Amino acid sequence: MACEKSKILIIGATGYLGKYMVKASVSLGHPTYAYTRPIKPNTDPSKLELHKEYEAMGLTIFQGELDEHEKLVAALGQVDVVVSTLPVPQHLQQLKIINAIKDAGNIKRFIPSEFGDDPERASALPPFEALHENRRVIRRAAEAAGIPYTCVCANSCAAYFVDYLLHPREEREEVVVHGTGEAKAVLNYEEDIATYTIKAATDPRAANRVLTCRPQGNIISQLDLISCWEKKTGRTLRRIHIPEHEILKHSETLPHPDNVRAAIIYSLFIKGQMRIELTANDLEASELYPDYKYTPIDKFLDICLVDPPKPKLATF
Repeated sequence: MACEKSKILIIGATGYLGKYMVKASVSLGHPTYAYTRPIKPNTDPSKLELHKEYEAMGLTIFQGELDEHEKLVAALGQVDVVVSTLPVPQHLQQLKIINAIKDAGNIKRFIPSEFGDDPERASALPPFEALHENRRVIRRAAEAAGIPYTCVCANSCAAYFVDYLLHPREEREEVVVHGTGEAKAVLNYEEDIATYTIKAATDPRAANRVLTCRPQGNIISQLDLISCWEKKTGRTLRRIHIPEHEILKHSETLPHPDNVRAAIIYSLFIKGQMRIELTANDLEASELYPDYKYTPIDKFLDICLVDPPKPKLATF
């Protein structure tokens, strides 16, 4: 389905997923905008480089804080679609975006920052459940405001978790296996998550719906991921198993944010991400956009052999 080219604003454009969203939006031909924090003398040099890169790509950059309501409303007044990629600690800050969208009155679609498990259907340990609750708060606020939305459940980011599990930039002799290693997760390349998101952002079929990214080629267990990596590298890795009860204990006893990480690992790699059964009524990204050639996890590991990604560690 050919979608209209809309003016798309990325909030959180210099963050981890934001960079992928910007590139996907530009590559799909949308006039692309970014709302970023103002540049200051102590601004991270990498953020300055991104600003230059974005300007070279033709982006329009608005500088402002989320607290600057009038400035945010003015930026929103110039676009059609808002994609938020704010990090986990800022999820509830999206209430300010929703208030600005209400006042702007012209936004055709809002994509809140989720990009993980479906918070309405996934159960999790308390530290992780708290993140789900924040996501539910934002969903309810968008619905109450009458704002057209699309929520994207991307399961797990492949570059981030392959780096976490396999350390492809290092030649380690051992690998940590969480639990039995048999539970299946869904590892989607960040480029694909971004492309699916931007495609859905102007797709009428995805209006007020949840898009789930679960391509068959990205469903894999830790043990299968390790075996695949061993075949590609020609190395055999010693497996160090961390038992389920130990990860559960970590989620209960470790200080924040380590307890959150333990709870997420428990959910993804102990219980697995295939617990949620999709029905004929669900929107699955690879089925909705069959012409888009996503990167299966096997091919992503080939990328890691040549040019291992260096994902920034997430904050919780």
